[in-house]
Amino acid sequence: MKQPNEKPTLKTIAQVTGLAAATVSRALNDAADISASTKERVRLAARQVGYRPNRAGLRLRTGKTRVVALVLNIEDEILGIVSPLLSGVAEVLEASEYNLVVIPETPAGDPLKPVMDVINNGMADGIILTRTQPYDLRVKVLTDRDFPFVTYGRTDMKIKHPYIDFDNEAFAYESVRRLAALGRRNLALLAPPPHLMFHRHMSDGFRRGIRDFDCMEMPLGDIDLDTPLQEVFNRGRKHFLSTHRADGIVAGSASASVALLAGLEQAGATIQADFDMVAKEPARFTEWIRPEIIAINEDIRGSGIALARTVLSIAAGHPLQSLQQVLFPSD
Repeated sequence: MKQPNEKPTLKTIAQVTGLAAATVSRALNDAADISASTKERVRLAARQVGYRPNRAGLRLRTGKTRVVALVLNIEDEILGIVSPLLSGVAEVLEASEYNLVVIPETPAGDPLKPVMDVINNGMADGIILTRTQPYDLRVKVLTDRDFPFVTYGRTDMKIKHPYIDFDNEAFAYESVRRLAALGRRNLALLAPPPHLMFHRHMSDGFRRGIRDFDCMEMPLGDIDLDTPLQEVFNRGRKHFLSTHRADGIVAGSASASVALLAGLEQAGATIQADFDMVAKEPARFTEWIRPEIIAINEDIRGSGIALARTVLSIAAGHPLQSLQQVLFPSD
């Protein structure tokens, strides 16, 4: 057995499991001739003894890094996607021999740079992308280079690529339906930035609902889900004081809904009297802190689990029954 300050090795796992070191190595490398039960037994022992493979040596031997890169916008993380998405991805990777590296990006930065950094520096075996655009150059580059990847969101490209997405069109349509059922007819949408693909989906669902339920669209001004929350708050104050104000609001994120609501209330508005609001959220926080907001859940943690499983399967060369999945809203 290893000494207290000795780094765990394959021989340590072999001693714990009673298997040969060569069998342990093949199990950790997901060899096809090793049974699933043996692989799980070896992985459990590896976690228990704190074994971590030498990444540099592994890459030299196999050409693999056993790393998945998650490219993620981490700015203004309040009731947002970062924590639940990371939780879902990490749950899957923890049960595998892969580690996770988060590559931060900013809305104002070049979205291709993080991807090229991963490819050119050999940082990972697969990439998870977020914030897809209708024509997404990252998808083209990764496809052309046959690099394993999956996107959180669809594109409008002719390239058939793997994705997990939330049905933002269904969310917006259901939001309008609920507001119309409350007698609200002058509705506003706090939408994603126009260059992102889910802006189109959410806007399409909102406007289809406007038509079907005989409502009218009201402008919120030049704000979107990337707007700093202080500016969203300020817009809420101005909106209630305007002559063309909404009596129903659909908000594409929990944090934006809370900021907008705070601004409206500071200007003298009362929710459920002057207006109602529906918000998309990844958890139940708005129900706890502002139960007056009608919450529709996006299971971002579940999406993270699906994204991690998909990219691991692609990186391992395993066929998937479906490379594309759309997840639906829930209460």
